[in-house]
Order: sequence, then C-alpha cells, then structure tokens
Amino acid sequence: MAATIAAVCFGIAFVLPAWAAITIGLVLLVALVAVDTLRIAQIDGVELSRDAMTVVRQGNSATVTLSVTNTGAVTIKGELWEDWPESVQQSVHHHRFTLAPNTVVRVRTTLTPSQRGDRDAGPITFRSFGPFGLVGWQFKYLVPATVRALPPFRTEKQLRSKVKLLQHLEGRSLTDIRGAGSEFDSYREYVVGDDVRAIDWRATARSNDVIVKTWRPERNRSVLLLLDTGRTSAAMVGDGTRLDASIEAALLLGGIAAEAGDTVSLLAFDREIRAEIRGTSGPRLQSRLMHGLSSVVPRPVDTDCAAMVRAAISRTPRRGLVVWFTALDGAMIEENLLPALPPLLNRQRVMFVSVVDPHIADAAADRGSLDDIYKAAAAESVLAERALVQTTLRRKGAKVVSARPELLASALADEYLDLKQTAQM
Repeated sequence: MAATIAAVCFGIAFVLPAWAAITIGLVLLVALVAVDTLRIAQIDGVELSRDAMTVVRQGNSATVTLSVTNTGAVTIKGELWEDWPESVQQSVHHHRFTLAPNTVVRVRTTLTPSQRGDRDAGPITFRSFGPFGLVGWQFKYLVPATVRALPPFRTEKQLRSKVKLLQHLEGRSLTDIRGAGSEFDSYREYVVGDDVRAIDWRATARSNDVIVKTWRPERNRSVLLLLDTGRTSAAMVGDGTRLDASIEAALLLGGIAAEAGDTVSLLAFDREIRAEIRGTSGPRLQSRLMHGLSSVVPRPVDTDCAAMVRAAISRTPRRGLVVWFTALDGAMIEENLLPALPPLLNRQRVMFVSVVDPHIADAAADRGSLDDIYKAAAAESVLAERALVQTTLRRKGAKVVSARPELLASALADEYLDLKQTAQM
C-alpha cells in the first residue's frame, strides 16, 4: 500500500507543484491510516491451541499443529510468529493468514530435536492488520506446549535378533541346564554325561529307565540399571557422550530383559537421584525407559559411589543383577568405588559397563611419526591402567563389559545372554 501511495504522489507531481503533491500524499496516507485504525479487527475473539506434548526421537522430525480460531464477527487478516528453542531446529517461524468469522486455520511447524529432553515453546506473537495493512495491533499469547526428544535408540534393529537368540537359548536350556536355582520343566531319560544329582529316584523307581529332571532358567529375575551421571559421563566418545553410549546400551538390554520375563529397574545417580524407574516388566518397560532417560544429562559433580551403592542395595531386596554404567578410570575406582563396593558384591551379581574412547585406542595403534609415538605411549598407559582396573574388579567377583561406543550395546546384550545360557540369571 505504501508503494501505491508513492506512485500516486509521483504521478501528481507531473501536474501540480511538488509541495502540492507531497501535501496530497500525506493527506491520503493519514486518511488510509485512519481507516485502517478504525476497521482493524479486534483479536479478543482469537483462540490459539495446540497439543501440550509432542514426543519424537532425537534426530527425527515431528509436526506441531497450531489451531487459530476466530470466534469474532469480523475477518482477521494477520500473521504470527512461533518461538521454539534453537535446539529443536524449527522449520518455519512465520505464518500469514486471513481468517473469516467462526473459522479455524491450522498452521504447521516441523521440529527436529538435536538433543534429548523436554523443550518448552516460547510465547506466540500475534499481529492483526487493517484492510490496507498499514496499521496493526500486536499481542503475545502463552500457549503451553512441550516437545520431548527421546533417545535415538539406534540399536533397536538388533533387538529382534537378540530376542530370537534368547528364545533359542531358553528352548535349548530345557536339556542343557540342570541344577539348583532353576525352574523345574519336565522329566526325560538319563543319557551319559548327565549330572547324577539331577536323577529323580522316585520317578526312576516307577520306570524301567533312569529318569532325570530338566530345568529352565528362572524368569522374573531382578535387573537394576545403574547409570553414573557424574562429570565423567560427559566425556565425548565418538559422536556422543559417555552417557549417550550408556543409555543406548541400557535400552537394548532393557528390551531383551523384558522379553526374558525379568523385572527391570533404573536408577540414574551422581550425588542424588536424577531419574528412577521402579520394577517394570513386559511391553511397558521399553516406553518407560525411553521417557525416563530422555531428560538425563551429565552433571558437573563427582559421583558419590558410596551413596550409589546404598541406593542400589535399598532397591534390590532379593538377589539379582546390577548393571553399573560408569567410567573405569583408575583414580575414581581406587578412591571412590572399590572401598564402597563389597556390600553390593555380597548381595548382588554386579556387572560394570564402560565405553572405550575410540580416539585413545586409535592413538595407541598409530606410530607413524615421533609425535605419534609419544601419543601412542600415553594412550598405552591409559589402556594399561584401565586393564588393571578391570582385572581388579573381576578378581573381586564382578563382571566387566568394555567396548567402543558403537559396539557397547551389542557386547552388553551378549554378556546378558551368556548369563541366561549358563543359568546365572
């Protein structure tokens, strides 16, 4: 509209003096502004709404729909701006629309969160214009909305194959696994190599053959996933943090444990509880783990291992498996963890899970130049220290799983399946 007024004034300037053209232009502009001001649509009747919660996995995209309803009696010509945090990578910020009375317009924005956790939407800026678009009223609305970015769970494709292996092991264990601590399954004839302790003498007395009992691994065992969220969990390993790799491994293990019929709990801890999920099993487990871990982030504090052990013991009243995700750095283990560990080892089977920094492993193997040799020596020293820590933990009765970030989840799953196969779980 401003361009139109300028063009009219320019045309008048060819017929009338310049001062007259400017005067006419100003009068025309004032008149149009006055009309715009009088006829601008009031936005008291505007209602904005959208879903309070949108759930999406980190790195994936989700569409958030904002509904704009005109409950008034006049047409609204306007525009609005949505404000989301930068980390959700908002595709569209600005929307224009014309809204007739008693109608609804829906504007859509695509969000692609780059980080886990909840991100709240900021205020919506709404602007209503007059018929000529020269004057507008602007207001801000608070429409609560949250986008929750769940962990990406890239190893989910491995879950099906691991579950099939679990089912195969459980089927085979009917004949392979016998002894105390397993559930009775059925009887069968004795074959050479069977444990004589498995012979059922009463059943044998009623039969012409020697009869033995067969067993299957116990189900509904207790598994506690213990995540260290202290400062060491913030270290970058590969494309993410140490905590990111631990969460990925915990999700895969949780999915397998749910299929195995075990009851799984989760405790994220440093100096206080950051997230907790009490004993859950079955189909609900995976969803609860995803939501529970979505907002867990590293904290810039040293982990209180003694308090972590006490929390783990209080949440595992019967013997089960405690899977402790932490960094196996020598100083932290010697000073904080080892002194606090015996009470937990006496009550539970403990498995430590630690991600290996691929840069350190690669540096230890690179000896192309003199500088590389010095770096390799330093890397070898770190690896030797961690190997000593792992040996110490194993001698005390704990199991240790250590692998590069892209292999950690699979290595942990295989160790769990091995426990199942040998009836230790």
